[in-house]
Amino acid sequence: MSYTTLVDPATLAAHVGDADWLVVDVRHQLADTGYGESVYAENHIPGAVFLHCDCDLSGPMTGSNGRHPLPAVEKLAARLGEIGIGPQTQVVIYDDAQGMIAGRLWWLLRWLGHERVAVLDGGLQAWQAANGALTSELPRLRPVSFVAKVHDSMVDADYVQAFLQTSRMHLVDARSPDRFRGENETIDPVGGHIPGAVNRFFRENLQADGRFKPVAELRAEWLMVLAGASPEQVVHQCGSGVSACHNILAMEIAGLPGSRLYAGSWSEWCTDCGRPVA
Repeated sequence: MSYTTLVDPATLAAHVGDADWLVVDVRHQLADTGYGESVYAENHIPGAVFLHCDCDLSGPMTGSNGRHPLPAVEKLAARLGEIGIGPQTQVVIYDDAQGMIAGRLWWLLRWLGHERVAVLDGGLQAWQAANGALTSELPRLRPVSFVAKVHDSMVDADYVQAFLQTSRMHLVDARSPDRFRGENETIDPVGGHIPGAVNRFFRENLQADGRFKPVAELRAEWLMVLAGASPEQVVHQCGSGVSACHNILAMEIAGLPGSRLYAGSWSEWCTDCGRPVA
């Protein structure tokens, strides 16, 4: 059996150490980019490999391509093969940030054609609550060849601008409601949102314990967000193309696949003063 959206702690615990399962730790903090490596060195789920949001899950910034531009396909594929992700590998990703960073790697793997990838539901907190083991021992890597088969699951700024406020595109912003309104903007130089976007804060996908809401509840809420649009018309964005992936994952869990990511998101959009702002 393969897992393509979520894995619960009990299921992961039963497969820790399996040769065809690989756990990836992507803990990260925007304000402290060394945080993930530091806490990983202290303890992590046995066998977990660490990938860094800025260095591994993102490409270089140019000043106009957003805060977390997509990495080059060839570089990302080489890194994924280096840590041991082959065609039959079941990947399970976790963080301690309500799945915000884990969702990014989930989407990246799907983008490159790897379907056997899931997020640990509830993250490290759920693992610890279930008395899951932790270790500081570093895993032994088993490099393989990762062959990327890029899917058409993203759009660029030109696409967004071309279909702004048309029925062709239903734009969903995953940022917090205050940042969506242009209030309390402390990360990007301009406050506001892309005209026509609707707001679905990624944390609304979760229950109080940090796990995803039940499928029926998620589906009902997302159908309201879609307001009649099909999943294929939906383009997700956020500040820099990270938390938006959480919304894509939520739609997938809800049985609404087919939406796409605007990876540059607000941090790219707002660098061009010729683009409209609401």
